[in-house]
Amino acid sequence: MMTIPVKPPAETPRYIKLNDADNVAIVANAFGMPAGSVFPDGLTLRDYVPQGHKVALADIARDQPIIRYGEVIGYAVDDIAAGSWVEESRVRMPAPPSLDGLALATRTPPKLPPLEGFTFEGYRNADGSVGTKNILAISTSVQCVAGTLEIALKRIKDELLPKYPNVDNVVAVTHVYGCGVAINAPKSEIPIRTLQNLARHPNYGGEVMVVGLGCEKLAPERLLPDGKAADHDIMRLQDESLTSFGAMVALIMRMADERLKTLNARQRETCPASELVVGMQCGGSDAFSGVTANPALGFAADLLVRAGATVMFSEVTEVRDAIHLLTPRAVNEQVARDLIREMRWYDDYLDNGGVDRSANTTPGNKKGGLANIVEKALGSSAKSGSSAISGVLAPGERVRDKGLIFAATPASDFVCGTLQLASGMNVHIFTTGRGTPYGLSSVPVIKVATRNELAQRWSDLIDLNAGTIATGETSIEDVGWELFRLILDVASGRKKTCTDKWGLYNSLALFNPAPIT
Repeated sequence: MMTIPVKPPAETPRYIKLNDADNVAIVANAFGMPAGSVFPDGLTLRDYVPQGHKVALADIARDQPIIRYGEVIGYAVDDIAAGSWVEESRVRMPAPPSLDGLALATRTPPKLPPLEGFTFEGYRNADGSVGTKNILAISTSVQCVAGTLEIALKRIKDELLPKYPNVDNVVAVTHVYGCGVAINAPKSEIPIRTLQNLARHPNYGGEVMVVGLGCEKLAPERLLPDGKAADHDIMRLQDESLTSFGAMVALIMRMADERLKTLNARQRETCPASELVVGMQCGGSDAFSGVTANPALGFAADLLVRAGATVMFSEVTEVRDAIHLLTPRAVNEQVARDLIREMRWYDDYLDNGGVDRSANTTPGNKKGGLANIVEKALGSSAKSGSSAISGVLAPGERVRDKGLIFAATPASDFVCGTLQLASGMNVHIFTTGRGTPYGLSSVPVIKVATRNELAQRWSDLIDLNAGTIATGETSIEDVGWELFRLILDVASGRKKTCTDKWGLYNSLALFNPAPIT
């Protein structure tokens, strides 16, 4: 049974309405408001409404649209009186926008004035990319070697890393791919190119090292970038010259030591902000995500684009219901068609699995006030800001263009983060309303809270609080500029994110839609 907290009588009931056309708003007060609460405009609550959940601003008849963000997020299952809690069971989800007949590059935003003079301190690489960390990454070609590498990694960190103070970390790129898979099946290129591009990540400094077994289907040579030599950059545990487990670990350590010496010579240098590749993601989303953190991130994304940087937004199912708002923003018709291509591919992928986009919304999302994936997608797409969409990446592809890029990924936090890493991001921004300890070892992850309550409760896990937008203490522009400057500081190593302070990192997770044999 739900316990309804008693609100202090002095606290004024507040709601947030986003668009003049909206017939619902979200309750802004912490812990929600009880029945009988009267808003300043005279609206009286008929029910207790939790924080972030929707209240009807007017009577909504059965089968009539429920509108938030100026868009239809569903239809009323029954008559809903003004002042009532519009909870999930009262909202019937609409069909997704058709992918046929969408407007293609019809409202391409004009270029905003360039933003010049902003720099960060990064590590330049021979291939032209710039790193924000200095890391030795040890790739693997098959899961079988992960346990051995884990033991070697502990010894490397304990015995070798202290000798190289300019190296931030040593990480293992482990996964469950490589054997027992249909290596040439349709879509097997997704996990393979992901691993290939991870090995080229700018924070790894070009020092590639691959540990394989020797009998796997994914030949370790396939993970080597051009110019790397198999006899120098690959070791196989089944090599007949390795006569013991100890010899295997010793060889991994010798190879690591050689690369650590090279990485230790890297130095940060001043680089223009245009060398940033920023990945944007949200997880543990709530109804405030599209009000505070995501719009602020969208404003920061526009600043980054103006500075010449690359900014990626992702999560197909979390933009699918906003696709009609995105294709008109494409820089040209081909980019718009590429967006549709990725939406259609994912529709088919879900259909083949016997599910649809509604499977995305989590219990936590719903507890945070999101009725369905339509409402979630409209809030999620706010991260894209207002710039023209200049390119589209299939899952695991390396980024080629500057500007705002849609990198197609699943919405899973860990799969999305892994694919954005493969695409080359060197800073990650992660917005959250419910809270998550998500982190990546290979790039700094800046965590942005949507609500004051979360930022206060998780003060040592949240890097920036956007909840002050909801209370009127700051504006979207204020927080957007604060985030932009924080990105430059974090990319430069001047500030550490909370996840880096704690060493709080999740494992990578490949996206493999191909069969396993």
